Amino acid sequence: MRDRTWAGARQEPPPAHDAAAWVTGAVPEGWFTEPPEIVIDRDEIVIVGRLPEPQLAEGASDTDKAAAEAGRINQHREDTRDRRIKIAQQLERRYQRKVAWGAACGGTQVLFTNLSAPVMTRLRQPERQVLDTLVEAGVARSRSDALAWCVRLVGEHTNTWLDDLRGAMGAVAELRKRGPEVS
Repeated sequence: MRDRTWAGARQEPPPAHDAAAWVTGAVPEGWFTEPPEIVIDRDEIVIVGRLPEPQLAEGASDTDKAAAEAGRINQHREDTRDRRIKIAQQLERRYQRKVAWGAACGGTQVLFTNLSAPVMTRLRQPERQVLDTLVEAGVARSRSDALAWCVRLVGEHTNTWLDDLRGAMGAVAELRKRGPEVS
């Protein structure tokens, strides 16, 4: 029988500290030129592998390079679809998270179908006015889109700080694992 939780409450998924290693072991040899990049949160596991760059004639334009990279990614997606689905199903059962795939080739990166999770927030009038301005200016279609745009913008401009913060959080998690059991 499933655990009962209050309406709206969400049970945390099992730990996924070994998921990156599991994925690396499950991905067939030759799919990627290096171990895939794996990003895990409480909702999703995103796997992005680097593909070999296509060989183009010397002096190929940036447009041709981008098209060739997109073609390489699309072909990889089609060629690996069935196997990716099987690996994703195993991961979803094991770690109770959705799985998304992507590929990078040269300067092009494409995420295949990935999760879009709703996030609730309470905003005071000044913050709502920011979102409404973005909607009225046509930057976003809705407050939800405007908030997602703001989060992406902050992420782009604070990557170094966010990476440092994530590293520190990882160090804290590692120290907790080595500490005494908490009951």
